[in-house]
Amino acid sequence: MIPPTGILLSTAYFAPVRYFASLAAFSEGYIEQHEHFIKQTYRNRAVILGANGPVSLIVPVEKGREQKIRIKDLRISYDEEWQRNHWRTIFSAYNSSPFFEYYADDLEPFFQKKHEFLFDFNQQIMDTLMEILELQTPINLTAGFEEIPEGSLNLREKISPKAHRSAPDNHFIPQPYTQVFGEKFGFTADLSILDLLFNEGPSAHSILMDSWQQID
Repeated sequence: MIPPTGILLSTAYFAPVRYFASLAAFSEGYIEQHEHFIKQTYRNRAVILGANGPVSLIVPVEKGREQKIRIKDLRISYDEEWQRNHWRTIFSAYNSSPFFEYYADDLEPFFQKKHEFLFDFNQQIMDTLMEILELQTPINLTAGFEEIPEGSLNLREKISPKAHRSAPDNHFIPQPYTQVFGEKFGFTADLSILDLLFNEGPSAHSILMDSWQQID
């Protein structure tokens, strides 16, 4: 059996380490843009580590009459000041981390400018993170739902913040690294890429590469 060379993923808001480790391991990445929005997933949430444990940062979305809406057409809601709240929470969690000040100027604008669509917002975040992480994997958008690109591994539904939804993955082997609240909680695996970036800086790239094992 020929091993896959591409990876198919859902869109994600400051995706977890496993997400970027999979992108780093494959020669091509595909992001699903035609699926219907699914609640309680990384599509509109990120999980970071705060002083009291893991914290979910959720991007609110507009609720239209149609229950089923394509992810690329889903609008962000600004009924509440979630951007300011997210940045305050991130600052509180990571301002003492070794590389927070180094990357803050690149990332803070995402919490200042208003973006209309969740998918476009996530893609801009991904583009910035791929550049920061020095990941060269080309990113493509899907041509249609359920059209899994040939030679690609489908992880659209398998990377989830809900333990019962997240599929076991023998490929992903989390590599421990120093975390701000590590002495209090021990190592917490597979948090948002923000956690790895602020704590490890340029070393994040090699940690991602070491976190994915190809299985014959």
